[in-house]
Amino acid sequence: MNKIASIAKKAGLDGFLLLLISMIGLAYIWPYPGMKSSPVPLGDIATYGVSVVFFFYGLRLSPEKLRAGLSNWRLHAMIHLSTFVLFPLIALACRPLFVGEENEMLWLSIFFLTTLPSTVSSAVVMVSIANGNIPAAIFNASISSLMGVFITPLWMGLVLDTASGHFDLMGVVGKLSLQVVLPVALGLFLNKKWGYFAEKNRTKIRYFDQSTILLIVYTSFCESFGEHLFSGFEIKDIVLLGIGMISLFFLIYMVLTFFSRLLNFNREDEITAVFCGSKKSLIQGAVMSKVLFSGAAYAGVMLLPIMLYHALQLIAASVLAQRMARESLKITDSE
Repeated sequence: MNKIASIAKKAGLDGFLLLLISMIGLAYIWPYPGMKSSPVPLGDIATYGVSVVFFFYGLRLSPEKLRAGLSNWRLHAMIHLSTFVLFPLIALACRPLFVGEENEMLWLSIFFLTTLPSTVSSAVVMVSIANGNIPAAIFNASISSLMGVFITPLWMGLVLDTASGHFDLMGVVGKLSLQVVLPVALGLFLNKKWGYFAEKNRTKIRYFDQSTILLIVYTSFCESFGEHLFSGFEIKDIVLLGIGMISLFFLIYMVLTFFSRLLNFNREDEITAVFCGSKKSLIQGAVMSKVLFSGAAYAGVMLLPIMLYHALQLIAASVLAQRMARESLKITDSE
């Protein structure tokens, strides 16, 4: 249990998860500071914080790390097809199960989750623990974040256009490019000069990242609680949603395992495929929600599935990575 706890802590599943839950509780008890009517613009502060987060991300992402993972195109294709095609198609196939206006919003939040890019830090951590292809994991997780700026709005435009009739795709992509792509590009440009500083202070930067996410979650849920959008949800609904999220994770995991073996991937590439292709980014989810659902009271509802998936994927992936590490050790000892 201590080993699992240690792995979970490295992946971010520790006090941060408890703080996330606390932010939701605080928003429920005291929503006013995070609402648009508040004199303190917490939402705008979170928006600027996101750009700083991605600037530091680009600062730590050296061009050498990206070049190291370019050659294995079959692995890259599988991971990104899983992240941006398989996930959304599963959600679309389940849409008939969500009948009624309230359930339609729940489905929309799940579909939003499925269109998001993969995580960066936790995906690479899990691949490292399980002895997978680390350069490929870094490459795919990094590229996934940038691809999501364009692909997530495209997917969401299909359903939001149908629902609202006025989804501004180019406006959303433009905002995300300014908020995400430009800071990352600036960070990459300054990598040689300041990259060492970002690596040296990665722990402090991580705390800043988490603080920004906490602020986004708080402000999003403040609007939702202030408008009483969760009044129709019961505890059993949250439990069922959690079961659905962990089931989705294992379904993707099994599909990726099957195709990795069908394509004769080596063990390292299979590990990278199943961890990078089955994860979804809470950071990107929070960022995207601020742009896609800007000013909408239901922004907190949109974040509920990704928060559950984030926590459950870390627990499941930690256990799986530890098991793969033991199996890898046995293989090494037998050679």
